[in-house]
This record gives sequence, C-alpha cells and structure tokens, in this order.
Amino acid sequence: MKKISKELEGVISQMLKPLKGLPLGIVIEGLSGYKAIPFNNRSSRDRKVLSVLIRCADDVLKEVNKKGILRPRPNEVGNDIEPFVKKALNSLGYQADTPMAINGKKKATGYPDIEFIDEFGRSNYLECKTFNIDNINTTQRSFYLSPSDDFKITKDAHHFGISFEIYVQKSIGNNHLYKVKSWKILDLSKLELDVKHEFNADNKRLYDKKIIIAENKK
Repeated sequence: MKKISKELEGVISQMLKPLKGLPLGIVIEGLSGYKAIPFNNRSSRDRKVLSVLIRCADDVLKEVNKKGILRPRPNEVGNDIEPFVKKALNSLGYQADTPMAINGKKKATGYPDIEFIDEFGRSNYLECKTFNIDNINTTQRSFYLSPSDDFKITKDAHHFGISFEIYVQKSIGNNHLYKVKSWKILDLSKLELDVKHEFNADNKRLYDKKIIIAENKK
C-alpha cells in the first residue's frame, strides 16, 4: 500500500509541475490543428494590415477619449474597449466581428475577442487588452487561453493583440472615468505561455450528501 501511495505521489507531483515558455503558435496548433501565422515585416500584405491596425488604434484612442469609460475597476475596461475596436476596423474597410466557434455559432467568451477579414481576403484574430503603465513590467497575469470543445480558432491566421494604456482622469462616486494615453500592437504568435495545472470540482460534487458532515436547513 505504501508503494502504491508513493507512486501516486510521484504521478501527481509530475502533473502539477508547471510548463513554461511555450510559444502561443505551438499551443494554438496543438489545440486546434490550425497555424498561428507570425507577422512578417518583409511581406507587403502584412505591413498593410499593420498600417490599418495602427489607424484603428489611433481612432479608438480618439473615440474613447471623447467621453471616457466609466467603470469601478480597471480590469472591466478591456471589455468596453472591444466594441470601439470592432467599429474602427469596420469603418476602415475590414470585416470585424465576434469569431465563430467550431459549432458555427458566434462565441463572445474566451480567446480571441475579434476575427477580421483584411483586404486580401485573409482571416486574422485580434485580442483586445488594456494596461496600466505602473504594472506593465510586473508578473501580474494578464493573458489567458483555455482548451475548449468549442474552440474559436477555426483557420490558419495571424494572431494580433491590441492593448491600450488606460489612466483615471477623475473619480465619480464609486466609479472612475478611464481614458487612453497610448497603445501597443502585438504579434501574439510569439507570446510565451505558462501552463499551471489545477484540480477542480463543481457544485454537484462539492455539496454531495456523502461529504456533508453538518448543515443548517433553517
């Protein structure tokens, strides 16, 4: 019995060891079977797409700063940025929308936020982010990618990121008025990811009668 327990201990220990520095391109291909195509600065088509993304970022900065975004917490601002990005891309002649998942339906949650078609008929994926200049060089986790039976990656494509530096212009009650100071455009195919394993359970198992040892039903 002790031998079995020791072997199990070794297996679990190996399972919990985090994997570090995995390129997103390799992870995407492993999960979906589709390639994350790196940005190629020698390609005139890729440079053209980048020029449109730059115009998009400038337009979003201007539009957001007209009124600002009112939110209690900075991590909520990223979701509010996404519609501005879609609108800007569409106004620049690209077809930008929520990506369709494997089941053929649009899926808002999970990576990536946007799929857009460029003037060359190519699909591109785009993730929207925000950052605070005070924590940009910290180890705070800010990017998440989870496997899914209904994954949103359904074709070979570039994987871009567009991130806006936000700041609080003023406070209004419990909310803050956020505006944009700068932006960054990223080639996410080169992003290095870490994998941290975890054990989890759902409510059905957590509150199963066999593990409840006391309760109050009043």
